[in-house]
Amino acid sequence: MKKKKKVKRKVAGKTKKKKTVARPKKKAASAKKKKAPKAKKPSRISTSVPVGTSLEEIGVVTHYFPHVDAAVIKLTKGSLSQGDTIVLKGHTTDFKEKIVSMQLDHVPIASASSGQEIGLKVKSRVREHDIVYKVIV
Repeated sequence: MKKKKKVKRKVAGKTKKKKTVARPKKKAASAKKKKAPKAKKPSRISTSVPVGTSLEEIGVVTHYFPHVDAAVIKLTKGSLSQGDTIVLKGHTTDFKEKIVSMQLDHVPIASASSGQEIGLKVKSRVREHDIVYKVIV
């Protein structure tokens, strides 16, 4: 059904009604085809811990530098050294990695103890307040 619109015009001080004009109907939006949902890719980052091992909370992430993929970690309990395996867990973070590079005040170090704030090279994005666990064999 076509909609009609009435418009009033002023002509020499008098108001006249304009003839009603039929407007064309708007075309309905074309139905889009729905795509089948994509299958989830298996995560390449795994946090599975072997049987017989446990996790010990050692610190928390205080900052992340995305341009160099480095995290600042405040060690609250225990110690950490190169070669140790850590698990980083948070709201959107959950991965395991082996410590390859660790720094204190821009100087490479081999180990760190509680109370220190260190920089770690990480393979994935981490966020502030993510918890850092050490894998104990």
